[in-house]
Amino acid sequence: MTIANGDEFPVNEMEDPRQPDPAVDLRTLCDDDRAEVLALNQHWVPHVGSLDEQSLGSLLADATLVLGAWSSSGELAGAVIVLDDGADYSSPNYGYFSQRHDTFTYVDRIMVSPSCQGRGVGWTLYDAVAAHARRCGSPVMCAEVNLTPPNPQSQAFHSHYGFVEVGRQWTYGDTVEVQLLEFVL
Repeated sequence: MTIANGDEFPVNEMEDPRQPDPAVDLRTLCDDDRAEVLALNQHWVPHVGSLDEQSLGSLLADATLVLGAWSSSGELAGAVIVLDDGADYSSPNYGYFSQRHDTFTYVDRIMVSPSCQGRGVGWTLYDAVAAHARRCGSPVMCAEVNLTPPNPQSQAFHSHYGFVEVGRQWTYGDTVEVQLLEFVL
């Protein structure tokens, strides 16, 4: 699969109904995409942290990979925002992985439009993140999934992709418990 900037991303070889979706067009997010990304993010709160225009801008400035997946109809099917090691990012979950690894790739958030779920969009985005991580020499992809409030769909997806739990922690004044996950590349 080739994305708009010419990078090649390998298709995951596992036999699974949630294989990468070859019908989506992956491209780096640009300023014109911010309103759509912000709307998609806010749809998924509390499973992802709430953002406003300013906090989204700061996050995008720190990110090393920001991809959107567009359906053939032009709908934003999904997006992923990734930070690598060494970012000046105050997330307690990013901090957890910074203490565990010198080199890592951190998925801050992955979001798939409700109308596009179950079609391989998340798988496609994660395959692109894995390709990015390998190019950067990262040995591991890191992410977290909420346990409280629960996010069983995301837990199942990450488990099926091959992420394993390496820890749990309470964050944000003990209001959110997360499952800390890693996928060894």
